[in-house]
Amino acid sequence: MIRREELAQIIDHSLLRPNLTADDIKKGCQEAVSYGFATVVVNPAHVDIAVEIVRQSSTKVCSVISFPFGLSTTNAKVYETRTALTQGAQEIDMVMNYSALRSDLNQLVLKDIKDVVDEARSVSRGIVVKVILENCYLSNDEKVQACMLAVKAGADFVKTSTGFGPSGATLDDVRLMRKAIGPKTGVKAAGGIRTLDEAVRMIDAGANRIGTSTSVSIIESLGGESHQR
Repeated sequence: MIRREELAQIIDHSLLRPNLTADDIKKGCQEAVSYGFATVVVNPAHVDIAVEIVRQSSTKVCSVISFPFGLSTTNAKVYETRTALTQGAQEIDMVMNYSALRSDLNQLVLKDIKDVVDEARSVSRGIVVKVILENCYLSNDEKVQACMLAVKAGADFVKTSTGFGPSGATLDDVRLMRKAIGPKTGVKAAGGIRTLDEAVRMIDAGANRIGTSTSVSIIESLGGESHQR
């Protein structure tokens, strides 16, 4: 069984569409506070708006970094991270340089992640850093390698997808990632998760954070009840 409150506390409420207005961001953040979602996930330009709305609530602000392609330089990712945290973000979802991974430039990938993690830790040991792998472009071996590099770099979570690639989270990928990293590092399933049943299946496969833009309808479909798993 999964309870409404339990599910809400592991949902990252995604507000990342580039056409969202400031009013859209405010409304989404107010929804996140009302439902008790873990975070609102916003682009860097919207961090200051989100921080103001969720202040004095349990909901945190998560900023994406080098979104959605991961191809900014490492220095740019570090600067973007520093800026978001200075504005009040408490979690970071960085896109891995999957071009470098597919080019067998593993040390570049490792440094890219580690420098962002180190920047976050310099602000606060409590900052959560998630690494978006964008699995739709990777082989299974590359997914495992990406997970290992993220763990070695000190990331707190590995994440399936940006939601802006040709496909999103799959159960097989979540299982593969969980097996690769073991129980201590988090797995965030994101991309194409639109229903309660899909969210629950991802959790049962090993995800302990769900990223979705349909958070409200997922929670509302539970009503005030628990969901049989």
